[in-house]
Amino acid sequence: MAVEEQRAGSRVSRPEIRLVRRGFTDPAKAVRLLDGPGLEGLADDPVLLDALGATADPDLALLGLARLLEAADEPERHTLRDTLTTSKPLRDRLLGVLGVSTALGDHLARHPHDWHALVTFELRDMHPGPEDFRRALADGVKEDALSPANALRVAYRRCLLAIAARDLTGTTDLAQTAAELADLAGATLQTALDLAAEQDPEAAAACRLAVIGMGKCGGRELNYVSDVDVIFVAEPREGVDEHEAVKAATRLAAALTRLCSDTTGEGTIWPVDANLRPEGRNGPLVRTLASHLAYYQRWAKTWEFQALLKARPVAGDTELGAAYVEALAPMVWQAAARENFVADVQQMRRRVVDSIPAPELDRQLKLGPGGLRDVEFSVQLLQLVHGRTDPALRSGNTLEALAALSRGGYVGRADAASLDAAYRFLRSLEHRIQLHRLRRTHLMPTAEEDQRRLARSLAALINDDTRSDPVAALQREWKRHAVEVRRLHEKLFYRPLLDAVAELPHGAAGLTPDAARARLEALGYADPAAALRHISALASGVSRKAAIQRTLLPVLLGWFAESADPDAGLLNFRQVSDALGRTPWYLRLLRDESAAAEQLARVLSAGRLAPDLLLRAPEAVAMLGDPQGLLPRGRAALQSEVLAAVGRAGSTAAAVAAARSVRRRELFRTAAADVLGRLGDDPAEALDTAGEALTALNAATLQGALRACTAGWEAEHGDLPTRIAVIAMGRFGGHELGYGSDADVLFVHEPLLGSLEQEAARAAQAVCNELRTLLAAPSTEPPLLVDADLRPEGRSGPLVRTLASYAAYYRRWSHAWESQALLRAEPVAGDEELGARFRQLIDPLRYPGAGVPERDLVEIRRIKARIEAERLPRGADPTTHTKIGRGGLADVEWTVQLLQLRHGHEVPALRTTRTRAALAAAADAGLVEPADAEVLEAAWVLASRVRSAVMLVRGRPGDSFPGDARELSGVARYLGYGVGHSGELVDDYRRTTRRARAVVDRLFYGAG
Repeated sequence: MAVEEQRAGSRVSRPEIRLVRRGFTDPAKAVRLLDGPGLEGLADDPVLLDALGATADPDLALLGLARLLEAADEPERHTLRDTLTTSKPLRDRLLGVLGVSTALGDHLARHPHDWHALVTFELRDMHPGPEDFRRALADGVKEDALSPANALRVAYRRCLLAIAARDLTGTTDLAQTAAELADLAGATLQTALDLAAEQDPEAAAACRLAVIGMGKCGGRELNYVSDVDVIFVAEPREGVDEHEAVKAATRLAAALTRLCSDTTGEGTIWPVDANLRPEGRNGPLVRTLASHLAYYQRWAKTWEFQALLKARPVAGDTELGAAYVEALAPMVWQAAARENFVADVQQMRRRVVDSIPAPELDRQLKLGPGGLRDVEFSVQLLQLVHGRTDPALRSGNTLEALAALSRGGYVGRADAASLDAAYRFLRSLEHRIQLHRLRRTHLMPTAEEDQRRLARSLAALINDDTRSDPVAALQREWKRHAVEVRRLHEKLFYRPLLDAVAELPHGAAGLTPDAARARLEALGYADPAAALRHISALASGVSRKAAIQRTLLPVLLGWFAESADPDAGLLNFRQVSDALGRTPWYLRLLRDESAAAEQLARVLSAGRLAPDLLLRAPEAVAMLGDPQGLLPRGRAALQSEVLAAVGRAGSTAAAVAAARSVRRRELFRTAAADVLGRLGDDPAEALDTAGEALTALNAATLQGALRACTAGWEAEHGDLPTRIAVIAMGRFGGHELGYGSDADVLFVHEPLLGSLEQEAARAAQAVCNELRTLLAAPSTEPPLLVDADLRPEGRSGPLVRTLASYAAYYRRWSHAWESQALLRAEPVAGDEELGARFRQLIDPLRYPGAGVPERDLVEIRRIKARIEAERLPRGADPTTHTKIGRGGLADVEWTVQLLQLRHGHEVPALRTTRTRAALAAAADAGLVEPADAEVLEAAWVLASRVRSAVMLVRGRPGDSFPGDARELSGVARYLGYGVGHSGELVDDYRRTTRRARAVVDRLFYGAG
């Protein structure tokens, strides 16, 4: 400060320097105020100046005091000046309020006599209760018979002033302040109800009305500025019709709401929010108790029971309010046994997080990561799980419930204490922010002066020296608590599960095995007993492996619980850990790379395919620790690696096995990237990337297997007398492979010069047969089924033909469907020059110069109709079968292929093996309306993604949605649908494919 004084030099007067030393940031303005009306003679009072300097914002406190003294009449001003100089408690309370709240300073400027409330409430009771507030409000209303509503608002602010004064001077702690605010809210509701009854005595005579406090009001933990959540319940008085009584109660409830929420005069007290009632805004404002019970018994969702956990009568008919809470309590404490308990609770939490605007995410004290809602949500979930059998946990107050959870052993004592401190700090910070202007906000302000005021007002709660840099100290403390709360989910839910089954030090949370099973069941584990066995096997013991697993498991269990199949995730993790647990790099990777651990958890719990691939060679876990590890590799790199592995092998079988090993690892890479959403943000883009990766992988594998089988034949018989090319067909040729797709191919060969054609044919047949056999042979590696049934004459024809034989066949015997199949033919392995000549051979067939003859058009349509009628599996739903069903893959692909056959000779862009590219070309050429093309593409992409999802989730291919609920949920998760929205996926699929089928009927069949 001395340096600042020296820099200021003659520009700063000595009085200003004294003020700067006391924390004033605008000393010149402060000097003017001290010389102004009301403060005469106080400028040199060191006691007053020190008291001002001790406030959160000395400049604001002085301004508020000057305004108060100026507004007071002479006798009042004299009394206040005397009290300020002689009574330290009053001085600290008044200046403490003025240094934090401009809104309460404004109130005092309008109602200067109200500073007496700082004395009156203090003398009456150190901790005033509901009756004290009711008397104060009633007295205030009587003061203004002409405008009782406005008088109520003034009286409310007067009571709020007293609460804030005790809070800011440390007379009350956070819990007591929040309780007083809730009691004041209840008293205000009661006073407003009394006023409503006076205005409408007929309604009051017709009904009994109880006001049930919900949320923070019900839990006696209210904020300074908050909506007051309520539910209204009514009963008719004797001799009154129930319908008429409900109408009368509705008038009273509406009047009460207007009295509290109206913005005229002194402004709103706070909005009364009744949206937690049955059916929310769409439901009646008031119901009878029987109507409430009927709704909750039949229709209520899990979150509604979670909300009722805090229900408490706060106004109106106390007997009816008590009956309401008593009647609903049994349903509240059985909510955790509901079928969709976990899904509903998780969905509600996600809705809250998703509702936060992105720019506010890092400033949110309530809803953001590590915020207040995280604490409240987790405490409530633990209450609902364990409160079924432990009545001691049934409190609507967060801090009381947390203490009860700690006493009962459901949360470790140290964890509970840490969480308690974090909650108190965050709520206190929220209170100080709201007090400034009495506005409902949960955002950390960005202005430095606002943060400075907050830091100084919370100095007692900050474990740091706030004098040198209060803003930095506040930020550090806030972030420290936020980080602690972010670990909340692990701390409260999963760590105690380890304590229940592992030999851990004394003092950890003591869940019994039964309580641990109940918690796992509530969190979505279908077989909690097996889950506990896995946890025990992983975490018990004193080895380094067990110690690291105890660190990892709480986090992993949480990630597993967020998946569609937590049990599978935990089982798969145990199997991977059993295989790699003694490998130093594995546990180090998971411990030190949180991203790798999370990715592993997501992959292990997302379905069967990726975990099955990983368990065959667990060392592939290392990919998850490499930022580039999940990017699919190009065909050239894959082929180079496969050929190198084949070249090192000692036999044909070993060489093909080496190629299959590379394929298995790369399948895992692609599947894991797909599950984790790393293949592209757009679903169609991700689908193309996966299809390209799988096509490149199968092509490289075929190239390696062909090289190995050729070398094996030559080792036994000498040089191979022919050249062989492998032609990809179907989805393979279209670069549209799914995880469960076979490799459809044609084999073509051409004898070398001087070789006998019969001998060359036998050699080619032997090589290709061995290739198919070795790629499909039982092994630890996944098989690659090579399907050559699209060859001329199908299964009855030779496996391999010469190029001349293909030419002769296509010239004489080719059918329309074969030309159609050749639209997706593309050389992928073997002799490149031979593959190129095969392509030249078939181009005139698949892009006929004269288009499609009418007889071929009729034949194609007849075959398509026959497939629809005969090949749909028995019992399959044609509206959800992705391949042959209505608007599915076959519908779209046959429609696009017909366009290619008819117009490929005149539209070069149609000469592609890819479905989406051909469809886009048809739209660009005006052959398809853009809207129709969009419909067809959407159906094709969705059907393809569903097939991929089924394979990823079930580990085996399928063309229909799974019947098992967990598997269907896994498919829905992959496709971006939230928990409990599997039905929406099926509905969306049917709607999308129904629209596509209408387009197919017009374009393919010529209907309409």
